[in-house]
This record gives sequence, C-alpha cells and structure tokens, in this order.
Amino acid sequence: MNARTAFRIAAITLVAAASLVLIREVSGNSPECVERYGMVIGIKPEKIEYYKKLHAAAWPGVLAKIKECHIRNYSIYFREVEKGQFLLFSYFEYTGGDFEADMARMAADPETQRWWKETDPCQTPIPTRGEKEFWSRMEEAFHLD
Repeated sequence: MNARTAFRIAAITLVAAASLVLIREVSGNSPECVERYGMVIGIKPEKIEYYKKLHAAAWPGVLAKIKECHIRNYSIYFREVEKGQFLLFSYFEYTGGDFEADMARMAADPETQRWWKETDPCQTPIPTRGEKEFWSRMEEAFHLD
C-alpha cells in the first residue's frame, strides 16, 4: 500500500469516527439498533368504536411508558378482512437492548395494566397464535429504508 492510499484510508476512518461521535452527541446515546415488529390480532365487531375512541385519546402515562420502554414509530391499523371479521395490525420499532425486560417493565406498570383492562376485552387472538402470544408477531417478508 502506498502512502497516498494509506492517507485516504486514515482520512475516511477519521471522518467515520467523527461522524459517529457527532451522532452520539446529537442523539444523546450510542447509535441504536432497530428491531421492527409487525403484529396482528382480531377485534370484536361490537368493540370497534370503543377501541378507536380509546386510542383517539390514549392515556399520557401509557404513551410515556411505551417510549420509556424503547418503542417508537408505533402505529395500529384496522381492516375488515372478511365480511364481519376484523383485524388489527400493529407496527413498531424497538430500539432497546433487552426486549423481554422492557416488555416485563411495561407489563408491571399499573397505568398500562389499567389500559389493558380496557383494550384486551376488545381483542381476540388469532387461531394460529403462538403458545404465549396475545398479539401474534408476523414474519417480515420485505423492508426498504
């Protein structure tokens, strides 16, 4: 390797390192790893309006706990898939380092427990769900940033 090539590699490495430091300073933490989650569950037809009403005025404590547990970009979609059969699809991104621990922390939160007492009776798990699933995780088939 000649001196010019070595200099270019060193310069690129220095710029990359400086960019990483800048990202950390701007974001306030280390660069994050993002896991995307798509999940599905049924919703009882007679509970649809109540479910939508709850989410139109989601409780601030529940929203704060979601963010505290490293969930961002969270959306829930609604669709009739067959006459009289409705599904909810949720999408969110997890940026923490221990999903199980963060979900356990969320489940232990009294405000979240009260919220789930309102929302859970509206939902019906799908027949093909996993053994311990309420919402069923979907397999990601494609992604483009």
